[in-house]
Amino acid sequence: MTIFLLILGLLAGLIAGLFGVGGGIIFTPVLFFLFEQAGIPNSVPWAVASGLMCTWITSLASVVRQYNQQHLFIKEGLLLGFFGALGISLGKWVLLSPYYSRTEFIIVFSSLLFYSAVLMFMRGRKSETHAETTTEGSSPLFSPKQASITGIIGGGIASLAGVGGGGTMVPIMNLFFKQHFRKAVSISHLGMLTMITVGVLQLMAEQPELHGSGQSLTQWTLGYVDLGAVNSMAWTALVGAYAGTWLNHKVPRHYLQLGFGLLALVMGTRLLLTL
Repeated sequence: MTIFLLILGLLAGLIAGLFGVGGGIIFTPVLFFLFEQAGIPNSVPWAVASGLMCTWITSLASVVRQYNQQHLFIKEGLLLGFFGALGISLGKWVLLSPYYSRTEFIIVFSSLLFYSAVLMFMRGRKSETHAETTTEGSSPLFSPKQASITGIIGGGIASLAGVGGGGTMVPIMNLFFKQHFRKAVSISHLGMLTMITVGVLQLMAEQPELHGSGQSLTQWTLGYVDLGAVNSMAWTALVGAYAGTWLNHKVPRHYLQLGFGLLALVMGTRLLLTL
């Protein structure tokens, strides 16, 4: 089990670095499968909380990298994170309610995966788009209104699906609000780090025993976060994230986007087959 989690962390970190996402799109569904196979009661909040904690680690590495490269949009990122924290707080109440169970989680997450697949296939077929050819300096101002829309949507999805929200927020900023792609990724990383911090702390403060789900994969837990599983993946995820960042500059972007789309399509189909 430990070796599998180490490999999972490396793969998720690699994908995070390659595609500018937090890695939750890999962490959470695989953790969900593991919790399900282990017979963990009420496995959805365990998978979401532990997946968010893993995503927090890769997001922190991404923010540090952006800062070292002097490519961190602090004001915009914190503004996005503030509204994302509101969205993730609202979503948490739905996550822990009796109305959100295994079936709803699979439908939400598989829909997110199919959306990401279609988006990446469309972008991967194009050598360049208007939004990608504009310079970062020519990007319009990222206003509080735009941040509120992007953050609340991204935060809500993050808490319901256990992802960082970057796969949703980057397309919104890039396609709808005309932000340069690299700028949108940078803003998203800091926004994810901020809002996931709030979400993880809230889920750590919960008492799973009250919901009849006190058992997890390992004995080292805090609230709904399985620290043992997270620790097994965290260090290899960091290695993978830096390797993915290096590969990002070596592999043509349209190949990366098509590859990510195929991966999302396969994982979404696999999730639906468990219904």
